[in-house]
Amino acid sequence: MSPEQELLTKWRSLPQDKQEEVLECVEFLHFKNSANKPPLGERLRQIRSRIIASGKQLLNEEEIEKELASCRGGLQDREE
Repeated sequence: MSPEQELLTKWRSLPQDKQEEVLECVEFLHFKNSANKPPLGERLRQIRSRIIASGKQLLNEEEIEKELASCRGGLQDREE
């Protein structure tokens, strides 16, 4: 069995969410090796579009703060 056939066989046996993860990984590797990378803004728009298409909700500002705080060890008082 060729590596391509082996990859496809294993990919097909995965649940759909895991198939999507594999595809994202392959897209990343392909992009990383691509000579014609789109500008950062375009790449971010593509990522946002894929997240929205997946049905996952984007975080609001408060949720982003909580996520950052959990990574940094706790909530900080914000000066506004």
